[in-house]
This record gives sequence, structure tokens and C-alpha cells, in this order.
Amino acid sequence: MFHVNPNPGAEIHHTDPFAVPPDQRSPARRLRGRLAASVTLWTAPGPAGLTVSSTLVAEGEPDRLLGLVDPEADLWTAIEEAGRFAVAPLGPSHRQLADRFAGLFPSPGGLFATDAWTDTPYGPVPADAGSWAGCRLDTAREYGWALLVEATIETVEIVTDTPPLLHHRGRYHQLS
Repeated sequence: MFHVNPNPGAEIHHTDPFAVPPDQRSPARRLRGRLAASVTLWTAPGPAGLTVSSTLVAEGEPDRLLGLVDPEADLWTAIEEAGRFAVAPLGPSHRQLADRFAGLFPSPGGLFATDAWTDTPYGPVPADAGSWAGCRLDTAREYGWALLVEATIETVEIVTDTPPLLHHRGRYHQLS
């Protein structure tokens, strides 16, 4: 007889075995970890995608979106080629999707092989996303070890009021 876990999903480690020990992390990295951030999924035609927790919306004429992305990510190549991308705030039900697009969870068949997707001119968005924005790339520049991406928001779709998935101190959280 064997044990069947009634709660699907598995946890091999309760901590990241590759993480830098806390006493060896830079003070700036430790500070960043203490700033709770909404988890978003950025996608572009291709398709390509990346989980991003450093996203900021600046209202104005026009409205703008800023974010820090990995310059070596497939997403950045796709954004450069297309000149546009989609940003979808993720909710508590998207933890596995967030991990998959962050490269922390296996994605047999590719990042977009599972889940339901809605095709947009800006890139695919999760079909169950409560909202998303379509952005036109304005510029990007090196900023620390990332690229600071600046974009104009061209469209916003708000379908439902979904509570945010938050990232804080290396773990996902949700508002209660």
C-alpha cells in the first residue's frame, strides 16, 4: 500500500536550497525582500512570458507602465521584436503559473502548454486573469542588473476584481 497525498502538489524543500544564506545577502536585496509586491505576468507575441514583481503604473497623459525585467529573458527578445506586450496582475490561484514563468516550476511542452489563454495583439493573457493591460514599448535601459522598461498603456481590460498575489520575503501571500 502507498500513501496518496489528498492535497495535490509536492514540496521537496521548504526553503530554496540554492538561496544565498541570509547573512551573505546584500543589504539592498534584503530590503527588496521586505517590500511586498504584486505578482504580474508579462507576455509578448511569440509567445514569450515572464513573472515580474517590479511593475509600476504611472497615471498621466498618456498613462505609463514601468518594470524591471531580466535582459537575458526570452520575454525581452520578444518585446523588442514586437514593440508591445501585455501585463496581467496574478491572483492567488496563479501561484503555479507564476512559478512556471519564473523558471521555478517545470513546464513540459512549453510555458503556454497548460492553462487557458486569451490571445491579444499584445501577447497571450491567462483566460482567468481579472484584468490586463496592453502596452507599447517606449524605451528600455540598463538599471542595476535589470532592464528598466518604459511603456505607454494603450488598452486596459478589467473583467473582475481579483485579489492580488503578493510576493514578500521569497514567498507568495494573499490578502485575507
